[in-house]
Amino acid sequence: MGRRVEASDTKLERLSAATADRLPRMLDDVIRLLSPHWPDYADFIVTERDEVLVAANMFLHRLVRMAKWDITELSGATAQNSDQFGEQSLFEEIGRAQWQQGRDLTSLLSAYQIGARVAWHHVAEVALEVGVPSDVFASLAEAVFIFIDQLSSASARGYVLEQSEAAAARERLRDELGNMLLSDRSDTAAIRAAAARLDWPLPQHAAVILVEPDNPVGSALLARLDQSCLHVRRQRMVCAIIPDPDGPQRRQRLASALHGAGAVVGHAVTLEHLPASLRVAESAAQLRRTNVLRDDPVFVDEHLDSIIVHRDPKLLDAFRHQALAPLTELGPVTRQRLCETLASWLRHLGDRRAVAEELHIHPQTVRYRMSQLRELFGESIDDPENRRRLTLALAWGLPEEN
Repeated sequence: MGRRVEASDTKLERLSAATADRLPRMLDDVIRLLSPHWPDYADFIVTERDEVLVAANMFLHRLVRMAKWDITELSGATAQNSDQFGEQSLFEEIGRAQWQQGRDLTSLLSAYQIGARVAWHHVAEVALEVGVPSDVFASLAEAVFIFIDQLSSASARGYVLEQSEAAAARERLRDELGNMLLSDRSDTAAIRAAAARLDWPLPQHAAVILVEPDNPVGSALLARLDQSCLHVRRQRMVCAIIPDPDGPQRRQRLASALHGAGAVVGHAVTLEHLPASLRVAESAAQLRRTNVLRDDPVFVDEHLDSIIVHRDPKLLDAFRHQALAPLTELGPVTRQRLCETLASWLRHLGDRRAVAEELHIHPQTVRYRMSQLRELFGESIDDPENRRRLTLALAWGLPEEN
């Protein structure tokens, strides 16, 4: 048994020496096979031939050493010693470089397979020439393809890690730029630098889109918007910045894409006014929560009057209390009916028939209620200035009972 092992070791040494002599031919074969479909890899071997030869020699010695192990222990032994010479780290870096250069991982792994086939072809020829025993021959075959599988796995891992880290870094840059655009404290130069790092062309105009943070459907729909949008993490709302929202058909596409999201789309402004536009959109979102605004989605520029009126609820309540003071002493039912009638009368410019049709009451009822209102408000009900005040107090719904 000892002589057999010694003979096998001698033949493996002869195999190693003979295969080393073949390495230049082996590289030429690899270059020839790579050139039609992967010329960049072939050119690399040509320009870095000396370094590739050194790496190939290391591979060869590793292969012979692995072939001495028992076949049943080969996989485990290979795994335990797979990075003794830093191959795993090296090929992981190759995978990272593949992603950085914008290349497909499949092409790299295909090139590895070509290299493995060529290497095995030459090793097998020499093994047969020197008379390597069949069990060692099998170990050689096993070693070649296990080794290539491990190097392929290392490159794939590097590729995925780089892809993941690049995506995380890009998200950080997008967050940074988004928060700068929404901050009153960011200067133009800093914004331009951040946009350049992200390769995000700064638009002439932009708008914010807000979705409630506890609305998973809204968040999902917002995430599906095209990559030109910047998604910004905010404490109170899920937020995105959309460039040039007034482009052709842009509003129609947004309305369709955001339907069901409960979104608020801010009005389009130049970038320096985006923080102020955000504050207006936040006011609109608050009005949507209280059902003052009911559109889906809400486009802020269609409701600026409502936002202005309701932006300060305490001030609006004080104004309504002042404008409707003559009704204060009435019971809640009577007060509600008279407010409803007065609001309709103001909308229809005093047309009793139109008021009756809207409220589904008899015109005589309208006449009676208006007599009550005239008695309460006196001559001020016909004053144009006071009518404007009353319209403002009643136009966005009847005041709540205190």
